[in-house]
Amino acid sequence: MNRRKTRKIYIGNIPIGGDAPIVVQSMTKTDTRDIIKTVRQIKQLEKVGCEIIRVAVPDMQAAKSLGKIKEKIKIPLIADIHFNYKLALESIQQGVDGLRINPGNIGAKWKVKEVIKAAKDKKIPIRIGVNAGSLPKDLIDKYGHPTSEAMVEAAERQLEILEENDFHDIKVSLKASNVMKTVEAYRLFSKKYDYPLHVGITETGPSPEGVVKSSIGIGILLLEGIGDTIRVSLTDSPLVEVEVAYEILRTVGLRESGVEIISCPTCGRCEVNIKKIAKQVKSALKNIKKPLKVAVMGCAVNGPGEAKEADFGIAGGKGKGIVFVKGQIVKTVREIDLVSALIEEINTYTC
Repeated sequence: MNRRKTRKIYIGNIPIGGDAPIVVQSMTKTDTRDIIKTVRQIKQLEKVGCEIIRVAVPDMQAAKSLGKIKEKIKIPLIADIHFNYKLALESIQQGVDGLRINPGNIGAKWKVKEVIKAAKDKKIPIRIGVNAGSLPKDLIDKYGHPTSEAMVEAAERQLEILEENDFHDIKVSLKASNVMKTVEAYRLFSKKYDYPLHVGITETGPSPEGVVKSSIGIGILLLEGIGDTIRVSLTDSPLVEVEVAYEILRTVGLRESGVEIISCPTCGRCEVNIKKIAKQVKSALKNIKKPLKVAVMGCAVNGPGEAKEADFGIAGGKGKGIVFVKGQIVKTVREIDLVSALIEEINTYTC
């Protein structure tokens, strides 16, 4: 695929846009004022591959907590600000790596200018976040409802505020809970501007609905070359958000990392508990970072033949099964030893 060329910015030490890899973000679901819990969740996210983290800043106590949080984490920290320009200024003072704001709801122009000046002095980028559910009333009146065109016009208004203050270290998002409305907004915007884009579908709900909506929406955009950072927004743990984000990137061929599990859906031929075995394999291999394709098959029909492109695999039978590498059977073992035999083969390769 031809990836859309955008200007490059940096959030902390992470390059965004240009020829940089697409970056996986998430957002904490803790009370930012609770430093211990917030740091604990960010560290968990770091372990599963989250590359940038955003935190809500609802009040000054939360803003003043950001410095202590940043001291204890490794990935760049973004402050999510609404309405109060003083929270943005304090967040910058605390050393955050980026801001997510809507310049239009920060207040008077002089307040916006203060935030822009502080961000420029610290070389901190700003993400303009447009959501279909919170568009200005006059745009709703103009378009009749929150359309993709209205979302783009809202973003353009915010861009104008930043650009007229000679600020161009910008990333943009245009999110709706409706998949195709979101996709069309990003398409329209990307035809006109080269600012890097943060893509995602907002308010998608729990699994499986949220995973399906996010995968389709983000997947369409990535396959069209649109997107520089992604966040999967789920009513679920942020760890799940990151896991799904990497699966989307892997599926569209943009990132290779960790183990991809291929497993059959099972049918009347299956004589082993594939669901249980697949979970055991996934758990045992979760910390491997090398890109690997591992097959877990339920019978000889779906064994090494259909899974021959896998690096490693197992296929179960009644009471016993086979372990195969690159489609070639390397051993036959008891059913209860299938997982351990597979892990042994993989460890030989990865160690």
